[in-house]
Amino acid sequence: MTEVTTPRRTRGRTPRRTSRGKRAFRVIAVSLLALLLLAGGAAWWGYSHLNGNIDSVDLDQAIGDNRPQKVVAGAQNVLVLGSDSRAGANGELDHGDVSGARSDTAMLLHIPEGHSKATAVSIPRDTLVDRPECRKKDGSTLPSAKRVMFNSIYTVAGPACVVNAVEQMSAIRVDHLVEVDFSGFKELVDALGGVTVTLDKPIHDTKGGFTLEPGTHRLNGTDSLKFVRTRYGYRDGSDLGRIGLQQQFLLAMLTEVKNQDAMGNPARLYKLADAGTKSLTTDSDLASLTALADFAKSMKGVDANTMETIMMPVAYDKVDPNRVIVAQPQAGQLWEAIRNDQKIPAAAKKSPAIGG
Repeated sequence: MTEVTTPRRTRGRTPRRTSRGKRAFRVIAVSLLALLLLAGGAAWWGYSHLNGNIDSVDLDQAIGDNRPQKVVAGAQNVLVLGSDSRAGANGELDHGDVSGARSDTAMLLHIPEGHSKATAVSIPRDTLVDRPECRKKDGSTLPSAKRVMFNSIYTVAGPACVVNAVEQMSAIRVDHLVEVDFSGFKELVDALGGVTVTLDKPIHDTKGGFTLEPGTHRLNGTDSLKFVRTRYGYRDGSDLGRIGLQQQFLLAMLTEVKNQDAMGNPARLYKLADAGTKSLTTDSDLASLTALADFAKSMKGVDANTMETIMMPVAYDKVDPNRVIVAQPQAGQLWEAIRNDQKIPAAAKKSPAIGG
């Protein structure tokens, strides 16, 4: 089994990671909504071509019948994955075209009945979980396993197995899957004509050959990809700094889309939708512009102001303190509230791993 490694960390840094992580998950969710709205709004221009850009996964076929039942008919649960391909453009940043992919961002987005708000539950990538038996892309069966890193599931079995693992862990039916390939943002940035970012600390990434001094910079697609992928030579050189850069970049990209009033420019809208849909993989029910547009319309009341972000409660693993495990009973209370579309108790939001 392939093990996906994460940088070793100390307990003293966990609160910082949690704070940045929660903000990063928020902007990733808002960015996904923006991409969905762009794709849906462009349905009248190049429908067939844009439809062909979207990859899809048939969750029912891939997972089978071993899935939780839907509890609240009007609520929606969407598993959002940010995948970091190790091939092609991303591979160049790590000095080699390496096959395989990782899912470095995972959150369960719960939209209650009425769709006027949302709750995003982030799942730490280094959480040790039980992996269910899964069907791999080549049709072979991956046996179940205990105490595997959560983000390794995507690497060895793909997004459908991640959905299955989340469903088994939470007993919540996942209605939709939305996966974004971070390298797809390169084309989106170029379609925008670049994105403006401002740095307060320099980036001197000698390993990746990327340097950026403090100040305001207009980045093209290639440099934007390096910006969100770099970690060496920025702050402490860990994923903490990279999360901060990704957060800053996504906010800057959303600002750029808003400032350009793309929705009022059909030609620009088509270009953006073409680039945006190329980075999307969804479940089969969302794999069309019509479905994406309907879904985006149903979520028009959800934005950064109406979205609550929570980290799944975790505790330090007693065997390996550099890993965490699901904390009980907090996590059980959290999943139960979401499953039944109820208000989440304050106690269910506390995580022993961060002293709260």
